[in-house]
Amino acid sequence: MKILCKDQLEEIRPKMAGGEGECTVHHILPAECAYGSGRLFAVNTLQPGCSVGYHKHQGEYEVYYILEGVGHVTEDGVEYDLAAGDMMQCRDGSSHSIENRTDKPLRFLALIINVRDPE
Repeated sequence: MKILCKDQLEEIRPKMAGGEGECTVHHILPAECAYGSGRLFAVNTLQPGCSVGYHKHQGEYEVYYILEGVGHVTEDGVEYDLAAGDMMQCRDGSSHSIENRTDKPLRFLALIINVRDPE
């Protein structure tokens, strides 16, 4: 299967998860093509001053991999910065947010993967 860039969905989500401004979400793999393993595989872009609000993951976890810029993350009340090449994992039951506090765009790969019960 291939999905050309021109065929990938891109959407603008205002106030994503209660955040500030807009988040551009470029979907790389549609959820329906992930065989139930997850619901998001996308490159997100936050312009300066924009954020994804603080939210909790239940029955899933989220991974961010920073492609460009610097993101200020709050994860379960702990704050830290991530730069290009850094990643974070918000585990099942945890909460997090990411904010662009710089004057340059922040681009990051975002994956939301379902937690499977051990068999």
